[in-house]
Amino acid sequence: MTNIKLNYLYRDSGNYKQFGNVVLTNLNNLEIAHVEEVIRQNLIDQEFFSAEHWGLPTLYFPEFTTTDHEWHEFESVEVDDSYQIPTESIEAFLSRLT
Repeated sequence: MTNIKLNYLYRDSGNYKQFGNVVLTNLNNLEIAHVEEVIRQNLIDQEFFSAEHWGLPTLYFPEFTTTDHEWHEFESVEVDDSYQIPTESIEAFLSRLT
């Protein structure tokens, strides 16, 4: 069994970027292409999402201003063989998106 890493970022109003990721278990061996397809179907303008709504850690900078926004950007999903401890299953995560 391999895990899946979801890579995303936050870009503030000054175009400064904060990158992050979460590792999810993949007990049922879902194909990466399927996982990416489900994620992309639920993005705003095929790129953005609300980390709070999706249950992901926010990547805001400490100096959040009124000109900043809450949208994060999806980067990619990939197979992850690292020793990072998964936060939850990919199925549980995907079920929150729909």
